Amino acid sequence: MGKEKVTELFGSMVFNESVMKQRLSTTCYQAWKKCVDEGTPLSLETAHEMAAEMKNWAMDRGATHFTHWFQPMTGVTAEKHDSFITPENPSQVLMGFSGKELVRGEPDASSFPSGGLRATFEARGYTAWDPTSFAFIKDGSLCIPTIFCSYSGQALDKKTPLLRSQEELSRQAVRVLRLFGDTDVKKVISQVGPEQEYFLIDKDVYNQREDLILTGRTLFGAKPPKGQELEDHYFGTIKPRVAAYMRELDEELWKLGILAKTKHNEVAPAQHELAPIYNDANTACDHNQLTMEIMKKVAGRHNMVCLLHEKPFAGVNGSGKHDNYSLSTDTGHNLFKPGSTPSQNARFLLFLAAFIKGADEYQDLLRCSVANPGNDHRLGAQEAPPAILSVFLGDELTAVVDSIIHGTSYVEQDSKSLAIGVDALPAIPQDTTDRNRTSPLAFTGNKFEFRMLGSSQSISGPNTALNTIMAEELGQFADILEGAEDFNAALHELVKKTLTDHQRIIFNGNGYEDSWVEEAKRRGLSNLTCTADALETYLQPKHIELFRKHGVFTAEELTARNEIHLENYCQVIGIEARTMIDMVRRSIFPAVSRFSGATASGVAAKKAVLADLDCSDEENLLRKLSALSAEMMRQTALLEDALSAPAGKDAYEAAHYYRYVVFEIMGRLRSAVDELETITAREDWPYPSYTDLLFSVK
Repeated sequence: MGKEKVTELFGSMVFNESVMKQRLSTTCYQAWKKCVDEGTPLSLETAHEMAAEMKNWAMDRGATHFTHWFQPMTGVTAEKHDSFITPENPSQVLMGFSGKELVRGEPDASSFPSGGLRATFEARGYTAWDPTSFAFIKDGSLCIPTIFCSYSGQALDKKTPLLRSQEELSRQAVRVLRLFGDTDVKKVISQVGPEQEYFLIDKDVYNQREDLILTGRTLFGAKPPKGQELEDHYFGTIKPRVAAYMRELDEELWKLGILAKTKHNEVAPAQHELAPIYNDANTACDHNQLTMEIMKKVAGRHNMVCLLHEKPFAGVNGSGKHDNYSLSTDTGHNLFKPGSTPSQNARFLLFLAAFIKGADEYQDLLRCSVANPGNDHRLGAQEAPPAILSVFLGDELTAVVDSIIHGTSYVEQDSKSLAIGVDALPAIPQDTTDRNRTSPLAFTGNKFEFRMLGSSQSISGPNTALNTIMAEELGQFADILEGAEDFNAALHELVKKTLTDHQRIIFNGNGYEDSWVEEAKRRGLSNLTCTADALETYLQPKHIELFRKHGVFTAEELTARNEIHLENYCQVIGIEARTMIDMVRRSIFPAVSRFSGATASGVAAKKAVLADLDCSDEENLLRKLSALSAEMMRQTALLEDALSAPAGKDAYEAAHYYRYVVFEIMGRLRSAVDELETITAREDWPYPSYTDLLFSVK
């Protein structure tokens, strides 16, 4: 594809700002622009004009329907499609789309997770247009990004709290920038670049695995003779079939204005990664949801399946989503980039201190923001950060921080002690140290890489948490500095005290080492190793107050989300357990019995010919098959009993029951089945092996 084709293709299915300039009247365009920049409401007249032009533009590109595209608490997107047709008389229709239809919709909300925010008899929900996110065409429909709320106005989606957090972050950050004399900035925007990892496997092989179809991961599977040991897949030559998929994926994403930039093979066999260029957090979240959807659709066209589960294959690396997070002003400055002047450096250190303080004070909240059943298999598994929150700064920046804390000389800067003021601060080098892949929050020169996110999850929750935490810390800093008589002295004292009080969260070492677990415990850091444990901390009073204070969540909205997460956790493990039982009883046990019978018949036939024939190998195999089969069925019965027993009197007890009772039995059952797979003839085993799954795509 040539340069002209790419530039022509990019954004061709998006009703973006350049399209608006061409198609809208000057008055209408300026009204939309003012709405986006200043939050001014759109008049119904403006909405009518925008709707008419959206409809005409969409129909020119083959669209026949429109839908309010929203992000409910399921973690995926939702759509209800209506055609543009409007009846004129019994035998004729017109094509119409009104401003009212653009601005608000009323999808049925009865079957979406609500955590109690919606009463059973309240089926109605409302979608409201998000004018800061561009409409686009997908599958022949004009998709209008919207928020989603209950009949009583409470947020039932992931976009609404993100927008609220972004607005509050901007307000508090602008307060701080005013203290540095910056009167030009009107808005501060969180910028996000989510790197997306995924697996591609052959669809024909996938269709033979009940566990992959129902749960997204292999519940059984013996380790293959070759995995990722040779490290020959990482950044290796991309296989032709995968390369064709990646080319089409890029084209589909580019049509929607998604800045897909980097693609490569990841560490595990059949694993790959796609990374976009930065965008504002709201757009980045929309785009990542679209990316996950389109990844799966395009894979189907190539007779492949895209797996987004965090750990689809035991024993090989799982998939994460690295959330690269920074803050920028509407005047083009990255607030996490060390500047070349003293005032910029002082500003950078203040924002750095706010991030470090927030990560320390709200480590449990950040851990909760990435908690889901799939991620439990990945965090701390020598391929992802541990469940312990820490911040990696690198050697140079750590040296700067240490010199501030201890009031000592910073040797790289002419051996001068650092005095943090807008007039007396030496240049701070941009960090040039290696990235730390074991760190949950790694500073990488001009951004923080939040590496704990699971590959399947929406990035809205983690970025809502980051935004709100930063808003809180910056608000506290502004309160202190706005009342200071000597700004420079107060700034120096504030940064020094903050870094001193919260230095325990800074760790530049290897997060995979067992010694770090002990060291983290000594420092007083949390180690919430599973979702069931993490969610117990979600409704801490300080978390409720944080979100309430900044208008991001009400206490009811936060409680509802916790209930949804707990229920989802139990449901996912329950589905996995029932799938294991079904696979064992209907496929694996009969297959092992047939193979055992055939082996026993072989022994009998041999001895019928020669009674003294040595059949010790077959007999040993039979004994092992019998013992493992008995263990498999014993664990299957225990799992059935566990699923039929009461899980607990409340959601927390239920989550712990599923984690520490049901899940533990599942592990023992898997162990027996996986060992059986290694001693059962390949042609008798009922499911494709890991070798088939990981190496079938050429």
